[in-house]
Amino acid sequence: MQDRARFESLVLPHLDAAYNLARWLTRSDVDAQDVVQEALARALRYLATLHGHDARPWLLAIVRNECMSWLRAHRPGEAQSLDDDEEGAAQQVAAPAQYEPERMAMQRGDMRMLHEAIAALPAAFREAIVLRELEGLSYREIAGVAGVPVGTVMSRLARARRLLAQSLRAIAQASHRSVT
Repeated sequence: MQDRARFESLVLPHLDAAYNLARWLTRSDVDAQDVVQEALARALRYLATLHGHDARPWLLAIVRNECMSWLRAHRPGEAQSLDDDEEGAAQQVAAPAQYEPERMAMQRGDMRMLHEAIAALPAAFREAIVLRELEGLSYREIAGVAGVPVGTVMSRLARARRLLAQSLRAIAQASHRSVT
């Protein structure tokens, strides 16, 4: 009973963050719900490994690992891209294909464009951006969640931000061309 109370007080407040990460990594609401459910079951099972009172990075690491397992089983290419060398991944990103002039006229919202640009990032960059900018984790916490050195986190964030800026500029240019 004490474990359940500890779980509810330390882990459950981070349920939204867990879902948010899973949603961005799986790119699906339904799949994210499944992944988070599995992650929570695992978190409850291994609650004794949580030291201290900051369960957020601990839980997000479990969610990331569950996402990796899920992606390996359902979308092997995406799971591999979370651990691949990001040099190659950075080369393949362009503005999302759905930004044709007709569709741009219907999709003017800045947040929607930003979400689409984040979704178009390679998985490792998307993960870093979500954990830093949307979930507010420190570089050290992100390194722990992703299982990479802090320098790699810094590199991924820098590249992700650069790719986002390029993508958003391309989207804005496409939007401008469709208006004129």
